[in-house]
Amino acid sequence: MGGLDYDTAKKLATGDMADRKFVASRAETRPEILYLLATDQSAEVRREIALNSATPRQADMMLSTDVDEGVRSGLATKIAALVPSLSADRVGQIERMTLQILETLARDRAVAVRGVMVAALKDLPNAPPSVIQQLARDLDATISGPVLRHSPILTDDDLLEIIAGAPEDERLCAIAERADVSVAVSDAIVQTEREAAVASLLGNASAQIREETLDRILDLAPKHEPWHAPLVRRPQLPAAAAARIAGFVTDSLVKVLEGRTDLPLETRQAITQAVRQRLPAGKAGTGNGNGLVEEEAPKERPADRARRLHKEKKLTEDTVTMALGQGDRGFVMASLALLSGLPLPIVEKIIAGQSPRGVTSLCWKAKLTMRAARQVQMRLAQIPPSNVLNAREGTKYPMTDDEMKWQLEFFGVE
Repeated sequence: MGGLDYDTAKKLATGDMADRKFVASRAETRPEILYLLATDQSAEVRREIALNSATPRQADMMLSTDVDEGVRSGLATKIAALVPSLSADRVGQIERMTLQILETLARDRAVAVRGVMVAALKDLPNAPPSVIQQLARDLDATISGPVLRHSPILTDDDLLEIIAGAPEDERLCAIAERADVSVAVSDAIVQTEREAAVASLLGNASAQIREETLDRILDLAPKHEPWHAPLVRRPQLPAAAAARIAGFVTDSLVKVLEGRTDLPLETRQAITQAVRQRLPAGKAGTGNGNGLVEEEAPKERPADRARRLHKEKKLTEDTVTMALGQGDRGFVMASLALLSGLPLPIVEKIIAGQSPRGVTSLCWKAKLTMRAARQVQMRLAQIPPSNVLNAREGTKYPMTDDEMKWQLEFFGVE
């Protein structure tokens, strides 16, 4: 059949279901006839109306709450496909009705209908924010997950609000897998200590993770085996972090870590040193194929090594934190004494006292950063994480210079 004139269409619109379906599917059918058929008793006819691009938006509005799921799914497919062409500069009646239909379908009781919306809108840069916000907070992870993972509409504030609501693992993992996860969002995910989400974050090469946050992960990692493999493969590992990782992962993962040629020489040397400490006596120094170790060097006492490095001006914060990761208490104690200019017995007394303020003041005296001071508190002084003194404004010491001098006076420091 060729073109459909008005009189023929009007007659067929009152005929049997096959005729009504035919009229409902035709783009040349007049809007008033399509509007009439939007209330047809047959769901099959209404489905054709829902899919027809010529259907007036007023009829689409009615169909957005149709009792038949197939009608609503078809409408969702049609209306969502219009989003890329919607103009942000033109907001007329048609655009407002289109947005209202999208918002209604985003709240639809049927997962299949909401799923159609997600498939079409999840990665569109001009998707309606109100619709994306609705879908991102959907309690069904099959709906919210793809939106949380892909939508460029969601801001850090949106994501932090959702994380604060303690979503289930699937939704938290979706956020962790977003491209270019920010520092703030990474921090919030790690603070949840949810095993699956942190594993997803670590496996996301584009996620931005602060060294302080990575330190927190490493504090917890020995008890979370799913974190080990992504930690070993994490790009741009700091030397101290690599040494700590080599201390608790399986031998097979240590080999993966040793084989990473993308890491700086300093980091690979830290890994080598940590591996040597894992080996039984007499087996260290056999080489690992990268030329970093050729033979076992004579054993150097920790205090002697600290003095040598200090004399060579190589006793740095990185050296101290690497030794912390390897559990080399003697070297760290001697280093703190040398860097602070305090007698070793005083340093030992401060550490043994387990005072967060005292240990922090010692690290300040040794000219370490507050990040290192936090590690010394936990790993050397064995201060519980809940009692550790944290940085002010992210990196600053939480006490004034005078307060820290006063703390040290308790231990006889002038």
